Amino acid sequence: MTHLPRRGLLLATPALLAASTAVAQTAFSRPIRLVVPWAPGGTTDILARIVAEPLGQALGQPVLVENRSGASGNVGSDTVAKAAPDGHVLLFGSMSTHAMNHALMRSMPFDGVADFTPLAMLGFAVNTMVVHPAVPAQTVPEFIAHARANPEKIAYASAGPGSTNHLCAALFESMTGIRMVHVPYRGGQPAVTDTVAGQTQLLFSAATQTMPHVEGGRLRLLGVTEARRWSRRPEVPTVGESVPGYEMAVWYGAFGPKGMEPALQQRLNAELNRVMALPAVKDRLAGMGVEIAPEDTAAFSARMRADADKWGALIRRLGIEAS
Repeated sequence: MTHLPRRGLLLATPALLAASTAVAQTAFSRPIRLVVPWAPGGTTDILARIVAEPLGQALGQPVLVENRSGASGNVGSDTVAKAAPDGHVLLFGSMSTHAMNHALMRSMPFDGVADFTPLAMLGFAVNTMVVHPAVPAQTVPEFIAHARANPEKIAYASAGPGSTNHLCAALFESMTGIRMVHVPYRGGQPAVTDTVAGQTQLLFSAATQTMPHVEGGRLRLLGVTEARRWSRRPEVPTVGESVPGYEMAVWYGAFGPKGMEPALQQRLNAELNRVMALPAVKDRLAGMGVEIAPEDTAAFSARMRADADKWGALIRRLGIEAS
């Protein structure tokens, strides 16, 4: 049997201890709760249920999706913010909970940036600008010209004050100088329904909600709000091509409570990025209009902070409050 010299053993001991500590910090000893802060059936919930099984296989423990809705996503998010940072309670949240609610609401139970550990960017929901076919505009520039010629005669629908639909249109108004009428609804589906019916003329909303009506000729697609064109419809321009600087990228992300160990944060980032890139997962999400966008934790953290500053400033400048 080979024996290490005493000095060699002493030198090796700290490295062995560090390695064993890192393994312990990334181990999971019981089922993992994956909190979705909205009701079942929405994009975030569907995303969580697609990811849960392969993520559980990777981590060696079942991943159980738990819907905790209320207060525009704050109830479920607060549950995770106050959990132990050991990786057994995670959150699938969105840009609204982490970059908008702090400006929309007079009081918040948590800080959407400071009280969470960013784990992984999950993807972007392709967001569309659509009009009722009665609107005499085939392009974004034509719509702007039509709106300028008809101030406060075009109504746009939203899922409520402070929703991404609302902020998309408010930013569009602000950057183009046009004036429209905001018609808020209690949720995205009635906003889509009334735009299809012609009660409202304009809607910014996820492709999952609008594209069936576009393909059926009930709505007209003018553009997408991301910085780059949609890979599945590359012929459709971005709104920013006509309104330089305009962008609304609706992202989804995975989070843990603040204070998670770096080794655990990096492991979850790697496993989530790997699961999101699985062909079966990627293809299913693409069919929903969700495009994956892997980022390391530093890039995701920077995006969160930048978007919280950007949308917070716009919300406060326009005096928007959540209903």
